[in-house]
Amino acid sequence: MALLHRADLRPTKLELLASWLPSRSWYQGDSAAELVRVAAYRFDDPAGEVGIETLLVRFGTGPVHQVPLTYRGAPLPAADAWLIGTLEHSVLGTRWVYDACADPVYAAALADAVLTGSGQAEEYFEVDGRPEVRAPSMDITSDGAGADVPAVGAVRRVVDGDRTVIVTDTVELTLARRPGLTGSQPTGPAGATLTGTWDGVSAPLAYATLR
Repeated sequence: MALLHRADLRPTKLELLASWLPSRSWYQGDSAAELVRVAAYRFDDPAGEVGIETLLVRFGTGPVHQVPLTYRGAPLPAADAWLIGTLEHSVLGTRWVYDACADPVYAAALADAVLTGSGQAEEYFEVDGRPEVRAPSMDITSDGAGADVPAVGAVRRVVDGDRTVIVTDTVELTLARRPGLTGSQPTGPAGATLTGTWDGVSAPLAYATLR
């Protein structure tokens, strides 16, 4: 379960992304339009130290972009190139926000979701000492349910692009930056694809694959 805090964020996640996204080679759209959140899903960090959230966002009526983020209480070593920015969280203090593709905690969580079908973390707020569950904004599933998950160590290399490739010690993950658009969909062996839907999208879109 992912514990969420009712907190103020300065700047907000969308404010950080509004200035960062247009600088990416795989970005498409009108950066003068308003950036809106379409949907999101989270994974758990078993150690409970790193927040892992994937946002689906778009500028105006432009294409949806998939942006996995990790939130850390201290900088991730040797990852300055992947730092989106910092924000002040009214409960947790300063948070370093990274494009999660270079974060080994995200790579391990994504590999687990793709290979086992573990799905997304259940989100909840603590209200009067009891968990109040927040309904998910989208559904994700995998056709790799039941597979063994190798230990994912360091992220050795990231090839950023429409289909971002994350190379680790044991697995190679491919992430669709613009789910549903021709040329940006990841491809991989049968039984190793993460797909999902949200309101207004009836046919599952491929988000990530693993080999």
